[in-house]
Amino acid sequence: MARVTVEDCIDKVDNRFELVLLAAHRARMVSSGAPITVDRDNDKNPVVALREIADETVSPEDLLEDLIHSLQKYTEVDEPEPEAVPMITSGEGSGDDDVQMDRMTEQELLAGLQGLVPPEHTDDDEG
Repeated sequence: MARVTVEDCIDKVDNRFELVLLAAHRARMVSSGAPITVDRDNDKNPVVALREIADETVSPEDLLEDLIHSLQKYTEVDEPEPEAVPMITSGEGSGDDDVQMDRMTEQELLAGLQGLVPPEHTDDDEG
């Protein structure tokens, strides 16, 4: 059985702390059923993970990406902006085949809202 040391892996992953994180993540993957890429040789999962990193049978970049993905609780998805949908008219013979939608900028909306007067408060409202 060949011994694997940190020195065997440190040229693949520069930071020792990152190496420990990646090897631990890979060992958890192996224990949850991921196929191993080196001979087990009666080694435990952390040693198998270090040997895989040292032999470059798994990519440290892929392990890091998978580790980050496994720790994320929210994945942001780029969704397209909703498009303006023309209103459906009730009559068939209206002749308005090309319906135009009014578009308002945020500044126009704010200006319109500032011009609104709040409803007057009366004593009947409290009753």
